[in-house]
Amino acid sequence: MTKIVNHWIGGKSVDGTSGTYGPVTDPATGQVTTKVAFASVDEVDAAVAAAKDAFATWGQSSLAQRTSILFTFRALLDAHRDEIAELITAEHGKVHSDALGEVARGLEIVDLACGISVQLKGELSTQVASRVDVAAIRQPLGVVAGITPFNFPAMVPMWMFPLAIACGNTFVLKPSEKDPSAAVRLAELLAEAGLPDGVFNVVHGDKVAVDRLLEHPDVKAVSFVGSTPIARYIHTTASAHGKRVQALGGAKNHMLVLPDADLDAAADAAVSAAYGSAGERCMAISAVVAVGAIGDELVAKIRERAEKIKIGPGTDPASEMGPLITAAHRDKVASYVAGAAAEGCEVVLDGTGYTVEGHEEGHWIGISLLDKVPTTAKAYQDEIFGPVLCVLRAETYEEGVALINASPFGNGTAIFTRDGGAARRFQLEIEAGMVGVNVPIPVPVGYHSFGGWKDSLFGDHHIYGNDGTHFYTRGKVVTTRWPDPADAPAGVDLGFPRNH
Repeated sequence: MTKIVNHWIGGKSVDGTSGTYGPVTDPATGQVTTKVAFASVDEVDAAVAAAKDAFATWGQSSLAQRTSILFTFRALLDAHRDEIAELITAEHGKVHSDALGEVARGLEIVDLACGISVQLKGELSTQVASRVDVAAIRQPLGVVAGITPFNFPAMVPMWMFPLAIACGNTFVLKPSEKDPSAAVRLAELLAEAGLPDGVFNVVHGDKVAVDRLLEHPDVKAVSFVGSTPIARYIHTTASAHGKRVQALGGAKNHMLVLPDADLDAAADAAVSAAYGSAGERCMAISAVVAVGAIGDELVAKIRERAEKIKIGPGTDPASEMGPLITAAHRDKVASYVAGAAAEGCEVVLDGTGYTVEGHEEGHWIGISLLDKVPTTAKAYQDEIFGPVLCVLRAETYEEGVALINASPFGNGTAIFTRDGGAARRFQLEIEAGMVGVNVPIPVPVGYHSFGGWKDSLFGDHHIYGNDGTHFYTRGKVVTTRWPDPADAPAGVDLGFPRNH
């Protein structure tokens, strides 16, 4: 019998009533294993209403109450990390170790939320004028929403809701319809931790659900992670409806390799960063820029390592890379490789014909490596979101930096070198929000914020870290003046001397 994933509204599972369902497949077999209910406008409204009702009390709750619940949730999440990783593998396809890593990175933000009291401390200036004090405080917004992608169905929601609810907001999550089960399991664990009904809600669906969240007058802020075209749409639409927005878009992350770099370390980094999680991550390295005469040697080292990657079902402990999320996405990724040679690329490895014995209907694709890629090639210009690595050549450091800065994306980038001066110049001159020095995927730890530049971010706030706390709260300044107690009206004795 096909499993059905329903909504989570007001602290309980709620059957879908729209009559519309979406298929969820096991990417390793291509078989539909689950149906997910798609929300109507009325169902989205019900989730927002539950969140609004809950905010009346949750927004006034103590920091101690909020963090106590989050500490309990953290313990439950830790205890159930294998179970959540299995749900991710079953619907996304990534190998179990990748899925476990995703849960661990989400736990970092839960840790941050457990200590939110420090981030929410206000400021006080006394005696700014005679008997006048000024205080700055931060207060929650109300109902906030998160719209999250398929590639990290547990981690990206946890980039959002732990901080949001720790700050006193209530939350409506619209996860990807391609792998929705992890989001519902997180909701169940929050309820088990003692989170009041309605503080965290999950609605599934497509554009109908998304657009209603963007337009709903009771939703005060929207967080989004996904492709650049959709991020731009989310930002434009939600902003037009008066909402605060952080919308993280796509990427084309570059790795600049200088002639003095440790080429073995650079090749190891390029392979893990390009092909880990099958390249389905916005922080994947998808373009290596080889400077000077090292290009041929570097490509040979990358090829040697890439050819050894074990591709198979995510449930197989021997697998190092799993399938892609859908057959349609697999075909799209393959089209970039199929057209590469005609656009001037040298196809070193072509993984488009790959399949796994016994799982021939799965969404399989092998490792692809393209060399001497011109900047005009579609494989370079577009975010492929698959296991395809482009290698470009540059004669000098300056040429390499200019090439990277010409990209419309500015999410993350890295430099590999032994020269500290070159690394210092790079981190100052490169136009990207996150920079790695001999680190291929510079995803910040939880107490620093994640976010790119240019077409990789729409909105003023990065996600999690201090930016996350600021995004989910708004500042208020209170100026106070009290009369001196010695000046109390005649007949009122507060015990203060009249002459002082």
